[in-house]
Amino acid sequence: MTPTQPTLLVLDADPPPRLGRLTGRARVVRTDAAHLAERLPTADALLVWDFASHAVREAWPGDGPRPRWVHTASAGVDHLMCPELAASDTVVTNARGVFDQPIAEYVAALVLAVAKDLPRTLDLQRERTWRHREGRRVAGTHACVVGSGPIGRAIARTLKALGVTTALVGRVPRTGIHGPDDLDRLMARADWVIAAAPLTEETDGMFDARRFGVMQPSAYFFNVGRGRLVVEDALVQALTRRWIAGAALDVFDAEPLAGDSPLWELPGLIVSPHMSGDTVGWRDDLGAQFLDLYERWAAGRPLVNVVDKKRGYVPGH
Repeated sequence: MTPTQPTLLVLDADPPPRLGRLTGRARVVRTDAAHLAERLPTADALLVWDFASHAVREAWPGDGPRPRWVHTASAGVDHLMCPELAASDTVVTNARGVFDQPIAEYVAALVLAVAKDLPRTLDLQRERTWRHREGRRVAGTHACVVGSGPIGRAIARTLKALGVTTALVGRVPRTGIHGPDDLDRLMARADWVIAAAPLTEETDGMFDARRFGVMQPSAYFFNVGRGRLVVEDALVQALTRRWIAGAALDVFDAEPLAGDSPLWELPGLIVSPHMSGDTVGWRDDLGAQFLDLYERWAAGRPLVNVVDKKRGYVPGH
């Protein structure tokens, strides 16, 4: 008798994942958000390919069995976590490792671009205006990176290669990593403050008016973590009143950013559409990572990238 194939439910997005390696080994059922709740009880595993959707968080509390394993094709898990999922026996894994270096390179690009005034150079070129200016030396500056996971550590390594003295801030202090009690002090002396933390109860809204007030007037703030780390109205105030020199946001409280948002035209702010970790072939990397995890799961081997559902991220080692 042929063993029953496990059912893999895929919360789809376009383009869909390439799951050809599972042919004959799994029953793959694709679903959209509208039909997720009714199909959850039939699934052994769930792949959240549409990592921008909140459908899992909304559908999970319903009736019936739930998948034994949920994988999200993203580093953050706040879009799917709900009390019922957190309290369940379901294992949750994420895409830890795929976005680390791309995001680090993106942050380095921001540092170099604003230090050398490249946005203004492009504006003046479009105006056919020749205006000599002086750029800023990057080597010897100081950065405070908030978030000590793989992304934060990759940012720190990359900035150090540019000669930037970098301090990492994590949830708890340990060797080479500062704790939350050091954050204000480190922000006060930093030229670059980079938010790369997961969204948790402790980090929600952590960059508020008080924190922006701690920063130097010559400093820049970049957010490549989660949108809700930042109180956006407070950032608008900080830039409008010139408490800080500038900022760049790749993530936002609501995405996509509304066309009438004041952030689009806020002086000193660079807006990018949640793309800091997305490089050519990134979807293939996410798909390959999931298939490797599926091999482990199907063989009964321990999974990697297992999220601590109470904390909301994969604990460090």
